[in-house]
Amino acid sequence: MSNGRFRLAALVPAALALFVSCAPVAGPSAAPTQLVLLTHDSFAVSEAVLDGFEAAHAVDVQVLKAGDAGSMVNQAILTKDAPLADVLYGVDNTFLSRALDAGIFDTYSPAALASVDSPLTDGTQGVVTPIDYGDVCINIDKEAFTGDVPAPTQLIDLIDPAYRGMLVVENPATSSPGLAFLLATVGRFGEAGNVTWLEFWRGLRDNDVLVVDDWDTAYLTSFSGGASTGDRPIVVSYATSPVAEVVFADPPVDAAPTAAMTDACFRQVEYAGVLHGTKRPELARALIDFMLSPEFQSDVPLNMFVFPASNLATIPEVFTDNAAAVPDPVTLDSADIAANRERWVTEWTDVVLR
Repeated sequence: MSNGRFRLAALVPAALALFVSCAPVAGPSAAPTQLVLLTHDSFAVSEAVLDGFEAAHAVDVQVLKAGDAGSMVNQAILTKDAPLADVLYGVDNTFLSRALDAGIFDTYSPAALASVDSPLTDGTQGVVTPIDYGDVCINIDKEAFTGDVPAPTQLIDLIDPAYRGMLVVENPATSSPGLAFLLATVGRFGEAGNVTWLEFWRGLRDNDVLVVDDWDTAYLTSFSGGASTGDRPIVVSYATSPVAEVVFADPPVDAAPTAAMTDACFRQVEYAGVLHGTKRPELARALIDFMLSPEFQSDVPLNMFVFPASNLATIPEVFTDNAAAVPDPVTLDSADIAANRERWVTEWTDVVLR
């Protein structure tokens, strides 16, 4: 969901062309067939889990990371006539309409979709498969709010002068969580009323909001919580980010030093699809099946710090104990996002950056 979360090292963009020319060698001693998965930088899977799929299908899965979810989708669209990969994972509901309109996927609906709740399949058109979901929320550095200023509890609190200079957000034009947060403000405040979404952003601008290009810069550099060294105690991240703060804490901690504010979180769903033009359609479909299997789905929470889409997944206790429950996430119809996304981003840019 780049996304941006807690990620492994990405392959450099210059490596994109390396996989295009690879082909299996015929004969009884042939090397495994190569299957390329195009994804965002936040993708992670346990080596043993992926090894199991490779062994079962005599295939070598090459994971090709292409930056944020938005950058990844743009790469796939620009190269759709000569696809760089066989499968794409990580397009989310903020960018899905762009990918579907570009026709980059083949139709495929795995049988295991029966284990996925229907809201996660809305708008997929039988083309892409939900793999996971997460809620983009405001996160706070708890230590920063132990004095006279209480931690914010509602989105509207962030325009209060008491929180001036405290918030860092990602640019919705360059970041998937940034776009998700923009959509959260649209869903919460709307385009008419006493405080519209644009008026809210004017308030944030006047309250010295810091805008950065991506989640890494926002959370790992500008935010003051956890292991970060920044000076902004409020950041746009995920309801599950406190889980990672516990899992990766050194020395270990009993409770996360950060917390997610559950008001006006945007539910972000990530999908996988078979890229149109793949020369290995059967293996590509098998990889989609695998990504929805209980084995892979149970591996998702502590590798990508999001919720698995399948009801058959096992979710670790450390995850459920530390992830913030979001009882009423903001959602927008995919058709509304498709029709208005570019306008909303342009209007946001005019108000916040100019």
